[in-house]
Amino acid sequence: MKNVILLVLAGFAGWYGYSQYQQGSHASIAAPEPAGARATPTAAASPADPFKCDGRIYCSQMTSCAEATYFLRNCPGTKMDGDNDGVPCETQWCR
Repeated sequence: MKNVILLVLAGFAGWYGYSQYQQGSHASIAAPEPAGARATPTAAASPADPFKCDGRIYCSQMTSCAEATYFLRNCPGTKMDGDNDGVPCETQWCR
């Protein structure tokens, strides 16, 4: 019985850790961006903006080109423009 409880706890800990990793909590260990690489980020969306900065930083976390473009222009620490041409997620959303 003791082994079953330990196995369940280990499974839960693994699931929880993986879900945190998927949500981008690992972003704090990423290398900082060069100064002046992007316009001043804004954390809050204006009433007209359909998106808001919520910690997502990767193309795989986006649902459209418009969303990826908003995040690239307004949210700090995004990793969606590998060639620094201002177009995010070129192989996934913004072709």
